[in-house]
Amino acid sequence: MSTDTRTGRGSNQSSPSRPGAHSATTEAGESTLLGVPVSMFAVAATFVLLGSFLSVLYEVTDVVGGRSEFILIAGVTVVAATAIARLFRPRAAFGLTAVLLGVGFVAYILALPKSQLALLSPEQLVADSVALLSGLSVLRLLSADVWALAVTPAPTFLAWYLAVRGRIAPAVAVAGGGLGMFVLTGDASGALTLAGVAAGIAALGFDSLDRYGVGGGQLDVLAIVLASMIVLSATVTVLPGTGGSPILPSHGVAEQPTVEANLVSATDRISVVGSISLSPDVRFEVESTAPSYWKTASFDRYTGDGWVRTGDTKPYTGGRLSGPEGPSRLVQQTVTPKTPLDSMPAAWRPVAVSGDVESETVVTQQGNFRPTRTVGTDENYTVTSEVPQYTPASLRRTGTDYPDEIRERYLGLPDSTSDRVRERAAEITAEAETPYDKAVAVETWLQENKRYSLQVSRPEGDIAESFLFEMDAGYCTYYASTMVVLLRSEGVPARFVTGYTTGERVGDDEYVVRGLDSHAWVEVYFEDTGWVRFDPTPAAPRQSAESQALTDAREEGQPGVDTNETEPQANDQEEITPVPSETANTTAANGTSNVDLPPSLDERLGITPTAEATAAEPDDTEDGFVPTLPSRETMLVGLAAAVGVVAGARRTRAPAHIRLAALLVYQRRTDSPTRDVFRAYDRLEHVLAREYRPRRQGETVRHYLDALSRVGLDERTRQVGRLYERAKYGDGVARADADEAISVADAAVRSRLPVVRRLLT
Repeated sequence: MSTDTRTGRGSNQSSPSRPGAHSATTEAGESTLLGVPVSMFAVAATFVLLGSFLSVLYEVTDVVGGRSEFILIAGVTVVAATAIARLFRPRAAFGLTAVLLGVGFVAYILALPKSQLALLSPEQLVADSVALLSGLSVLRLLSADVWALAVTPAPTFLAWYLAVRGRIAPAVAVAGGGLGMFVLTGDASGALTLAGVAAGIAALGFDSLDRYGVGGGQLDVLAIVLASMIVLSATVTVLPGTGGSPILPSHGVAEQPTVEANLVSATDRISVVGSISLSPDVRFEVESTAPSYWKTASFDRYTGDGWVRTGDTKPYTGGRLSGPEGPSRLVQQTVTPKTPLDSMPAAWRPVAVSGDVESETVVTQQGNFRPTRTVGTDENYTVTSEVPQYTPASLRRTGTDYPDEIRERYLGLPDSTSDRVRERAAEITAEAETPYDKAVAVETWLQENKRYSLQVSRPEGDIAESFLFEMDAGYCTYYASTMVVLLRSEGVPARFVTGYTTGERVGDDEYVVRGLDSHAWVEVYFEDTGWVRFDPTPAAPRQSAESQALTDAREEGQPGVDTNETEPQANDQEEITPVPSETANTTAANGTSNVDLPPSLDERLGITPTAEATAAEPDDTEDGFVPTLPSRETMLVGLAAAVGVVAGARRTRAPAHIRLAALLVYQRRTDSPTRDVFRAYDRLEHVLAREYRPRRQGETVRHYLDALSRVGLDERTRQVGRLYERAKYGDGVARADADEAISVADAAVRSRLPVVRRLLT
């Protein structure tokens, strides 16, 4: 018996058909649908599932680099799997898959930096694997580009080999397992997850149809299952704590995230959001020998829609860490939380920590301290920082011979970054000759050309590109992200930084920091100096929004917005500490309204308008309301739900049942008494069949009713039978006879069908 590589079954075997199924078959006994072999639908659906898995890897390589190499590897693997499926048995294919896995693993290990390779151990490998499966994004891997290229061939080859051989269920398991891993890491978007789930279910369903026949009932079941999975995937977060999220947005006035929750509370990944609000609550107090920005985290990898911190952390073991590359001065800060803190704000660059959390502190690869637990309000910690010292002249003298690690980490941009972004960067920095001048030029351009606003709609696509070309306003996240992208486009190393501005000064060396002081800014790397802070967000409107939010909270009597030192009566003229300047920027703001425009009331209150409200804003050119079309995702999910409802109705014969129920419940009188009597009897017989038994074949109406009269059938019902016989075999019936028959049938329906009785009595 020869083996059919498409089905994996013997060629002299035919797929059994379910009895009664209306299946179409080819001359070879193969089931078809719309003239196409059902097995081809199964293979196509498997390809879509595999494509969902590969799409995640494509997006990863787009961010970290290697997109062209990935496309080549994936394409060659699919072609090779197609050819090998027709030549080799599964045992050989499994062996080749193992070889591909081994080669990929070795390639990834060899690509790791020496510092990471020295820490490698079996325990660490297990820990990293568990971390990936429990929510660690692939984008956080230092050599994510090599990892993506290394992991591509093996599952791709095996899944497609099995699909071509007709082993659909194992192929779905392999491809679905790969996609499932990315769901766990949070790297698979909701749309890709939805497509993968639907394709996997479809592949299994079509494979079942291929084996057991294309019956209408089976197609309905497949459609119902597919529709259910699509709707559930689009509306429910299946795995709390991972990156999964519903595809369909909620409507109405949304509860906005705060700047602090979006930036400072984020640990390893930041997603840029739309409208955002300010929290006036006091977070901590600082006693410091000098004012500063209190930094919490640095992010090096730009994804197009947010930021990722790569690399692992290491425990702080005491002593002094390395300081900046150039001159510095010591700044000592003692931080006392007023609400529990999940970060360790400190001036850059922290080199030592002491206090209650010293033994529970880790150091990120970017040089920031982080607690391994929440710092309580009854605790404090002291950080010693070596703050870089420089002048504009010294920064202008620095070169561009950056270390390899700086180049690899802080010059990268997604492969999909458009040419117009690079062209705009070149245009802005056309007259700048040094990295410092380029940084100042970009900082000034953003401050002068974009308006500060907390209330914005999150754009589709690349955040920096959208802010440059499509948006008129934004807040610190947009400003800082865009500045980093522009500088990297010009070959200047830069990174995205989060933390708090100085806060409110309440003493010579004391500061009160609130949630509304949370902020994002930029750090630029300079040779022989290290990282230098730049802040492209316009200061005046930002401080105005913060001050207004605090004033509103005080007027409303909101608790937790003041300390003994910041009570309004103790500070009639509230002192907001000026932002400490680290760079000399002599270019003044242009004074136009797009910089100094105060925030609106909605912005201060943190209200996010619904999509409908945004679409319905006044338009001077049109009258009346213009409805907003649903999103593409909403329409697709709605279409899937509609298909599922139709299939469910077909499967359960719901339309026929509904029509029958309507005919039973209500009878409209016609001009023909005879027809009315016939229908009245039909209604009555249907009720009697449910309560007693159906009329047997060959049994007359009179004999049927006489038989039922022995078990309690009343005389009025038997009278309807006599009217039926007279109308059919006798001299006809009068209008009054028809009305009597209808009345008896109505009473029988209402008394013998419980639901109808409850509705109509």
